[in-house]
Amino acid sequence: MTRGLRQIVRLNWPFYVAAAGVAIAGPLLTRALPLPSWTRLLLDAGAGLVGGWLVASLVASWVVYDRSRLMRWDWVLQALGFDPASWINLHAGLDESTPALRALFKHARGRVFDIYDPAEMTEPSIARARRVARNEVTPEPADFRRLPLPTGTIDVAMLLLSAHELRSDEARRALFVELRRVLGPGGRVVIAEHLRDLANFLAFGPGVLHFHSRRTWVECFSRNRFDVHCEFSITPFVRVFVLRRLT
Repeated sequence: MTRGLRQIVRLNWPFYVAAAGVAIAGPLLTRALPLPSWTRLLLDAGAGLVGGWLVASLVASWVVYDRSRLMRWDWVLQALGFDPASWINLHAGLDESTPALRALFKHARGRVFDIYDPAEMTEPSIARARRVARNEVTPEPADFRRLPLPTGTIDVAMLLLSAHELRSDEARRALFVELRRVLGPGGRVVIAEHLRDLANFLAFGPGVLHFHSRRTWVECFSRNRFDVHCEFSITPFVRVFVLRRLT
């Protein structure tokens, strides 16, 4: 199965086209130009590095999105350890988890919010994702700074591969202030994210800058009075945090 890989390529095709062009045309161009041998060696090494990252990113994407358990979403219930009575799922326009969540939590009240903000979420890939999205569940548009929910009424909030789209510290703080408000005592937040770490750097090269570091996330959680109840990896490339709302 390569559905997940094809989705990744579709959303990031400018990068793959550019990388393939550099990897293929770069060495041909250096042979055609009258360059010193050391310059040719450096340019060939750069083209090889780009080609290596191109292949590595494709392999990593296939492993994560087609071969691992990530996109089955059954691990969410295992991570929580309980059946919530109410939950929310927050995304920025591309939702591949809600149907599975509804099947997992059959007797719970669930709502799905699209928290896309074009002023805050400026990456071209998210705009492409929104254009091609064919979500099975129609979300409710919502401002992540003011979620349309009463205080203390939600057991679990989920941000599954979407929280990194909030690029600034201020935006992430605003979201977690709201999550803290709407969660009841002992409420949980489930976050799945690629991290800005060595594994993702080796797989995605400069694309790793699109993600946030583990330190950035943990500091965000702590500042907003959330405790990391547990965390684990799904493949070396995706980290899951289960947060507990502190009183």
